[in-house]
Amino acid sequence: MSEGKETAELADHHKDRYFKELFVYHGDKPLRALIRNYSYEDFDALIHIQQESFPPPFPSELWWNKEQLNEHVSRFPEGALCVEVEGEIVGSMTSLRIDTHTKQTGHSWAEVTDNGYIRTHVPSGGTLYIVDICIHPKCRKLGLGKWLMQSMYEVTVQLGLDRLLGGGRMPGYHKVASELTVQQYVQSIMDGQCKDPVISFLMRCGRTPVDIVANYLEDEESCNYGLLMEWQNPFKRK
Repeated sequence: MSEGKETAELADHHKDRYFKELFVYHGDKPLRALIRNYSYEDFDALIHIQQESFPPPFPSELWWNKEQLNEHVSRFPEGALCVEVEGEIVGSMTSLRIDTHTKQTGHSWAEVTDNGYIRTHVPSGGTLYIVDICIHPKCRKLGLGKWLMQSMYEVTVQLGLDRLLGGGRMPGYHKVASELTVQQYVQSIMDGQCKDPVISFLMRCGRTPVDIVANYLEDEESCNYGLLMEWQNPFKRK
């Protein structure tokens, strides 16, 4: 094979792969970080991060397993991202594509993601749906979650999709559930009266609320509710 042909084929093979180098700061110290697509070699590290990121009462059966991760990198590798800091994988984010025009209110996380196996992935779908995002607890002050979210926005634009959509947990809701309805809780977050570890973070990342979904996820802290939140591709005409 000629050198030119080999180089062209290699470039074509990686044309939709994500690779971004940047610096994040621990105090005043810059640390080298890398966001890229994850692969088979990363599975053990990704499972460990899940276990550290979602301790009980989060259901352990919702942690990734290797069969699920294999589906991610096989069906939609463009939507499988991880982040490294100083060469160590410390976080990940996963997505699939769904039909933008499919009725999405009222679905559960398990239904839309096929229990995390993403066999519901629609290659021609116009919406990038977030399956999961997690950052190792030791790195949560480095801004990595926001960088991963920004990277998924870039994937949305690169693929020419209409929007990014996903259901956010509301882990702060159980603390006030006896006082506020879930609608009142969400409104209080939007009014700046309450802060939620997940919903407030997603709003800071540019996501906007779409709908409240009951029985979205088996999650005691959220009283099983989820809040669908979207980010619309600014380069797509309405």
